[in-house]
Amino acid sequence: MPVPLQLQAKAVLLDMDGTLVNSDAVVERCWRRWAVRQGLDPAEVLKVVHGRQGHATMAALLPDRPMAVNYAENAVMLAEETADTEGVVPVPGAPAFLAALERAGAPFALVTSATEELARARMGATALPLPPVLVTAECVSASKPDPEGFLKGAAELGFAPEDCVVFEDAEVGIAAAKAAGMRVVGIGPRAGAHAPTAHVPDLTAVRVEAAADGGLVITADAG
Repeated sequence: MPVPLQLQAKAVLLDMDGTLVNSDAVVERCWRRWAVRQGLDPAEVLKVVHGRQGHATMAALLPDRPMAVNYAENAVMLAEETADTEGVVPVPGAPAFLAALERAGAPFALVTSATEELARARMGATALPLPPVLVTAECVSASKPDPEGFLKGAAELGFAPEDCVVFEDAEVGIAAAKAAGMRVVGIGPRAGAHAPTAHVPDLTAVRVEAAADGGLVITADAG
């Protein structure tokens, strides 16, 4: 039986899609349509869409295309995704996990590749409370795997990177957290292959408690 891993932290940085919210149904619907329009294999496209901003995904898939076209199509994609909340549900354990952070008095922020409008739509659709600090697509100049978002989240909470623990599901998000010098708890099946500090099947396997020194103790029951 795996031994639970305990991490000491002062602040928590949370990805949204795949970490708190399961939005795979919407993401796959929208990106399958886009892939067909571009003459691309939808199955191959879906392997790389998770965790990064849409225009960055488009650039990776169509490297010879002008970025202006990617930005324009990303705006259309964001509108589609924001309007479509069918099948958007909380990741198992997310409501209790967020409640535990609140009880522990933990400073925490949402660091997502979604826009603020999309983040509010998806968190609202799942009835999950928005963290007090949001770092969304509008707040950064570079998408994950660039560490900018996580570094901004830590700075806004007032903590050094090494004092933060990130919760992430996607390859690019885990890479961004590592590049920021942060430990990362990988959530769900996509995370396991990318060497997070700890890996759990979902948030039911995570416990958060206040530490005696005012920080946090995060216990991850590895899956």
